[in-house]
Amino acid sequence: MMWLQKKSMQDLHRAELSTLRLHKMPIIVILEDIRSGLNIGSVFRTSDAFNVQEIILSGYSAVPPHREILKTALDATLSVKWSYSDQIVNRLTMLRAEGYTIAAIEQVHASVPLDQVDFNSSAPLVLILGNEVHGVSEAALACCDFAIEVPQSGVKHSLNIAVCAGVVLWQCYQQLELNYKSITYVEH
Repeated sequence: MMWLQKKSMQDLHRAELSTLRLHKMPIIVILEDIRSGLNIGSVFRTSDAFNVQEIILSGYSAVPPHREILKTALDATLSVKWSYSDQIVNRLTMLRAEGYTIAAIEQVHASVPLDQVDFNSSAPLVLILGNEVHGVSEAALACCDFAIEVPQSGVKHSLNIAVCAGVVLWQCYQQLELNYKSITYVEH
């Protein structure tokens, strides 16, 4: 039997909150009308793990320091840049003008299966995740360049948004970051 020993924080080469990460994955995650602060906190934690550039909260999504967000984020609200926008269409228009490609994570006609998305050619990229029941709003969908769908085989027709964010961000990370050899940290 193989002997397994957990890695220490030093073995993991993780940055401290007191360090500045110079390189971020060119992905902005928008959480539109998310009901659960626990889902929002989980997306913060996942975004920290995969070095996401920013999270934009919109609509009636709770914002930090909401208790449920803090419970699952485990301080990721301090390591991931975030902002709030009550005008999602205006914000998406500004991001497009800055050169971002905009994609909804949504089940729509003509969506692209996640495993067929070339994130390198789409970056920098905005990923929109919508409400747990109704999904991405029609107004936000109208601003999108394309939609990404996570293929599924089960009886339920969707994933929890925090799980969906993890699956999609892992795919982004595989394509955009795993080839990046030296993430630089600067002490300050």
